[in-house]
Amino acid sequence: MSTLRAAGVTEVPEPLGLDDEGREVLSYLPGVVGNYPMPSWIWSPTILHEAGSLLRRVHDASAPLAHTAAIWQLPAHEPIEVVCLNDVAPYNMVFQDGHITGLIDVDMASPGPRIWDLAYLAYRLVPLGEYADPDAPDWDARPGRLDALIRAYGYGFDQAAVLRAAADRMEDLAVFTDQRAADTGRNDFLEHAAQYRRDRDRLVEMIARPWAS
Repeated sequence: MSTLRAAGVTEVPEPLGLDDEGREVLSYLPGVVGNYPMPSWIWSPTILHEAGSLLRRVHDASAPLAHTAAIWQLPAHEPIEVVCLNDVAPYNMVFQDGHITGLIDVDMASPGPRIWDLAYLAYRLVPLGEYADPDAPDWDARPGRLDALIRAYGYGFDQAAVLRAAADRMEDLAVFTDQRAADTGRNDFLEHAAQYRRDRDRLVEMIARPWAS
């Protein structure tokens, strides 16, 4: 995070060193976190635009680290372009007065392609999966929201590429969650993995027949 802050990305915590037990100490980012159930304002166009723009700034600032000899908690994904945060979503964002003011919980970052992070952000914030939230945008609004997020990020991705990456991300997440279920014996992880695979199948269908209901 020191690299990001040195590049002017002040929306991440500032590293303050280690405590007496060797744990990293970070500065506190004031605000509220976008926990479920989501507040209605989380779906505003402003949040969507700010999320895409902030992710682009984080990626650009992280690019020098992507090819360094470092140890990451998660495996890298090819092609390596930037350092992906791997969990860019409202529950890892800090908000104040209807604006994004911070990104937190970046310890699972690892090198990968830009679209890997953007696709997961789209999955959570467009959104691209099934949501019980009554305030979530209707399906007919989501193609425009995906376009808006891509424009905010400012890179030449098309919708199909983002949907394909999101489908791959769901399968990767399902495999990871299956392993967590095996390691912990928690059946709720199996339920989460099944949901990720249902969303993966829907995304694959959307690529062939966009935005099917």
